[in-house]
Amino acid sequence: MLDEHLQQWRERPLKTCRYLYLDARYEKVRQGGCVIDCAVLTAIGVDEQGKREILGVSVALSEHEVHWRGFLQNLTERGLHGIQLIIRDAPAGLKAARRAIFPSIPWQRCQFHLQQNAQAHVPKQALKVEVASAIRAVFNAPNLAEAERLLKITANRYEKEAPELATWMLNNVPESLVIFNFPEAHRRRLRTSNVVERINKEIKRRTRVATLFPNTASCQRLITAVLIEIHEEWQTGKIYLTM
Repeated sequence: MLDEHLQQWRERPLKTCRYLYLDARYEKVRQGGCVIDCAVLTAIGVDEQGKREILGVSVALSEHEVHWRGFLQNLTERGLHGIQLIIRDAPAGLKAARRAIFPSIPWQRCQFHLQQNAQAHVPKQALKVEVASAIRAVFNAPNLAEAERLLKITANRYEKEAPELATWMLNNVPESLVIFNFPEAHRRRLRTSNVVERINKEIKRRTRVATLFPNTASCQRLITAVLIEIHEEWQTGKIYLTM
């Protein structure tokens, strides 16, 4: 009975979703006599009333395109529509799956993760704080034109001292500026995928007791139960965004 209830919730019909957050975390699962890290794919939406809801969850063997594509396709088959923006970092598998399933929907790359990624391209330790501050200034610009102007200035500043960083900025930072095309009152909530952090903390609190799942079904069972609790709390709680 429990498994039927959890499956019914995972397969329930969906409706209009204005903003879609996607995330993945990893849990250790025994598979074919080996212990592997399985990806737990989750989708969180903000509906037309500004309420958050957990739209779906799936335990997959990885974040490869085939798994993300199947996950996103399932959301559409259950009726999800009306998405105006997708928020997530940029793993290759998800980018390819999004282009296949939601080709016309804009993508907001998580500014928090992007700023972390930038540090890998900073050649000197002494520059890390300075670069982080410069990128934050771009993110905090009052409008898109100013953000693009600051990005160009910053990239030019590091063109000789850190050419790899300069090139990386021009190729990646624009993916995090899509929120300037959306209402200013919504931007703080849309600029990062931090909405999923509370979910991940709660999942981790529950799954660390298990340490290792005997199979993917047991992993999905526990995580689905946790997500249902959070989903119901969100639906009866305060609105997340004023629409």
